[in-house]
Amino acid sequence: MSQAVQTSHDLMTVAEFLDWDSGDGRMWQLVDGVPTAMAPPSGRHGAIQSEVARLIGNHLLAQGGPCRVIVTPGIITPVAADHNMRIPDLAVTCAPVADDTAVPVPDPVLIVEVLSPGNQRETWINVWTYTLIPSVQEVLVLHNALVRADVLRRGPDGAWPTATTPVTAGSLVLDSIGFGVPVADIYRTTALAQ
Repeated sequence: MSQAVQTSHDLMTVAEFLDWDSGDGRMWQLVDGVPTAMAPPSGRHGAIQSEVARLIGNHLLAQGGPCRVIVTPGIITPVAADHNMRIPDLAVTCAPVADDTAVPVPDPVLIVEVLSPGNQRETWINVWTYTLIPSVQEVLVLHNALVRADVLRRGPDGAWPTATTPVTAGSLVLDSIGFGVPVADIYRTTALAQ
C-alpha cells in the first residue's frame, strides 16, 4: 500500500485552522499542519481539569493583577508556528487583555495537561514542545489514573531539566504564579481521593 506524501501545500495553516469547521462538534488541535481530533475527556479528566482551574483561578483572583487561567486554550509553538496550535487543558497568562476573542493565548507562563492512559504519547510530545515557548516558566502534568503531578520548571539560567519532578504527596508548588496546594486537593472530586 502506498502512502501519500504531504507537501507544504497540503498542510493547514493556523489561520486556516481557526477558520475551519470540522462539523462534527469534536475538539481539534493542529499538529504540524494536520488537524488532529482530541478524544472527549473522561469524567475523572474533567474533574481534575475543573478542580485545578478553580484552585488556580481563586489564587490568581486573590493575588490581583492581570494573570488569568484559560481552559483549553490555543497555544502556538515556536517550531513551525504557522502550522501548530496545540490545545492543553489549561494555561495561565499574565499578558494584558487586549481582545477577549484573541486566539491563541498570548505569552503563557504556565501550561497544565491532564495525562490520560490513552493519550500519554501525544501529551508528552506536547509537554516537551511547550518548553520551546519563551514565556513558559512551568509545565504541570496531572495524572488521571493516580494521584501524581509532574512539574517541569525552567531554571534560573533559562534551561529546562531533562526530567520532571514528581509530586505524589504533600504540597505542589508552582513558582511561576506563586501557588502552592496539597496535591491531594486537586484530586478532591475524584475516586482517587478516597
